Amino acid sequence: MEDSKKIIWEERKRNCLGLPWTFTKYAFSEDRIFVKSGLLKTVENEVRLYRVMDLSLTRTLSQKIFGLGTIKVSSADKTLGNFEIINIRNSEEVKEQLSQLVEENRDRKRVSNREYMDDDDNILDDDD
Repeated sequence: MEDSKKIIWEERKRNCLGLPWTFTKYAFSEDRIFVKSGLLKTVENEVRLYRVMDLSLTRTLSQKIFGLGTIKVSSADKTLGNFEIINIRNSEEVKEQLSQLVEENRDRKRVSNREYMDDDDNILDDDD
């Protein structure tokens, strides 16, 4: 997960007891999210922050007990698509920090997420 830019946040996926005994690592820098997983075969994916469409946080009862949470990321990335940052500590603060970075990157790249939905969940164009 080496990047020419400084890594702002880094965390290992934790098991249901809150212990970092997994082989998945998450990180983000000023402009990317990194997901690295595997023991014998390592796979590293990255998503540019301006491609993130939506973030949501879920915390089950057991996650609350152990101080964990899962951030669901909806992205326009072709490789990773929608994914989850599972069982991380301080999930509320991480989600807010990530949300702020996403907005800054979208503003910097002049990317807008313009979607208009009707009651039937059909996407409407500006011409409709």
